[in-house]
Amino acid sequence: MMYDIVVVGGGTAGCAAAFTAGKLGLKVLLLEKNIHLGGTITSGLVVPVMFSGKNQINAEFYKALISELSTLGGQVTYQNNPGWFNPELCKIALDNLMQKSNVDVRFNSSIYSIKCDNRLIKTLYINKKNLSVYSDTLQVDDKILFEPIETRYVIDATGNCEIGKILNCNFLENPKEFQPMSMRFIMSGVNIEEFSNWLEKYDDDRNVTTIENTNKQIHLSTAYTWDTTKTWALAPLFEDAVQKGILKDADRNYFQIFTIAGMPDSIAFNCPRIIQNLNPENILDISKASVLARSAILRLSNFCKAYFPGFQKAYISNIADMIGVRVSNRIKGRYIYTIEDIKTGKKFDNPAVISDYPVDVHTNKKNTSTLEHSGEYQIPIESLISADYDNLLVAGRCISADYMAQGAIRVQASCFSMGEAAAKYIKSNLS
Repeated sequence: MMYDIVVVGGGTAGCAAAFTAGKLGLKVLLLEKNIHLGGTITSGLVVPVMFSGKNQINAEFYKALISELSTLGGQVTYQNNPGWFNPELCKIALDNLMQKSNVDVRFNSSIYSIKCDNRLIKTLYINKKNLSVYSDTLQVDDKILFEPIETRYVIDATGNCEIGKILNCNFLENPKEFQPMSMRFIMSGVNIEEFSNWLEKYDDDRNVTTIENTNKQIHLSTAYTWDTTKTWALAPLFEDAVQKGILKDADRNYFQIFTIAGMPDSIAFNCPRIIQNLNPENILDISKASVLARSAILRLSNFCKAYFPGFQKAYISNIADMIGVRVSNRIKGRYIYTIEDIKTGKKFDNPAVISDYPVDVHTNKKNTSTLEHSGEYQIPIESLISADYDNLLVAGRCISADYMAQGAIRVQASCFSMGEAAAKYIKSNLS
């Protein structure tokens, strides 16, 4: 079977790429390892989509997703940001969008082998059945297990650049210190009105705590970190909980919570952040991080029930199915995007992304994380094109960018734009 584009990875960037390519009339196959689309938004519970500027380009998919979720009752505009989504309804919305754009979607899919000719990818061999055991004796010509898929282009939207790894592409050097991983969760059964009334009086810093009544539902957000460069209203509560043994000291390193569209009794948590120096490429480290995160989630939920009015009857209703990774493999592209490009606002002939999201690099030590606004910047399409293969593009956090620059462009809004830009680039080359 021949496709114009095979998109590998059905997360934020991959869905944008597949939807856009389908709308442009290309024959598209979207491969996803899980049983639903969405990646960080759904499996990772990463809401909201952070606002990334008023001059974003390649945002048609993002607008379509907002519209689809609004129809389903799973979207709200809060603090002038329309990216407040319901993670569960997002799974349905993405299914709908792929069907509307005639994208072939295969779940539980993995790639066993890739056939190339010089600098071109020709054929992907994907599983036809669920393979419970990996074996080196399996043959790609086994028609029962594998199906050859011919394609003109491949977009690697796996986040970790899994296609690039199979093809032994050149990667940019990773530092020995890794950004902390996270695992999000949701608590339900919260009396949001009681909690918001208390929170509004307890913290009057509207740069930290915000509360709005939107579409007859209260929406709020608040935060706290152990950094001492800022005064946090919630600090005494966390310090007291550590002294009483309800929390470990590391549990208070990063705490952020939000309400969720269409879930009037639920709170989403952007934490815990795992401060151990663990490698997101290492299975043992990922396993350790997952266990550490879930134990911290239990402590944080007990803390909320003990200290926050409105949480007395609350319970953990959802724990993310994936660990949150901020940076891992970054491919070497035709252009390596740098932190200087961001700081100088360098302009490009063919920008894929326009954003003003800050450089956001997390660390595991107090007062050392980076959150710096540099103004509006552009990312060139050349940073999405592999330096090793002429028909391989990447979209998402595995983009060709240095470590600090990647900290600004890894967010979902930029990933949407990357996926859309990659699809439009391919369409122009096939026309």
